[in-house]
This record gives sequence, structure tokens and C-alpha cells, in this order.
Amino acid sequence: FCALLHSFFPDAFDFAALEPSARRDNFALAFATAEERAGCAPLLEVEDMVRLPVPDAKCVYTYVQELYRCLVAKGLVKTKKR
Repeated sequence: FCALLHSFFPDAFDFAALEPSARRDNFALAFATAEERAGCAPLLEVEDMVRLPVPDAKCVYTYVQELYRCLVAKGLVKTKKR
């Protein structure tokens, strides 16, 4: 999530300084950045992401869809016209 958000908001945080082992901190940073910069509703909780080795795929997919919708609304992602 941090890599995805950093690609849209490179000035939000120093991606190179993140520690992969600091999962809880990285998720918190990603979710806070998504909410602050993209207006993305906090549909996931940090605890939900770190409790299991592999987070629930449907929850992650729902969050990514919401993030995409918010990025489109802000004009940061272009969609094809039908």
C-alpha cells in the first residue's frame, strides 16, 4: 500500500526510509496518507492487516477499489471513455 500511495503522492513520505519489517507502522502510514491525500475512507484497520500472515483478499480488494474511485475523483487516474 505504501508503494502504491507513494506513486501518486511522492512527497507524502520517504518511501526509501520505510522498514519492511515494520508492517504495522507501514499500514498506518499508508491508510493515513490515503485518507488525507486521496480522501479514501478508512475501510481497513491496521490490526486486520497484521493479525494474519495473509490479509483477507476480499477486504483488500474492496479497499483498493475505493482507493481507485477516490483517485479517479481527484483526477489522478484517467479512465477510458466508453
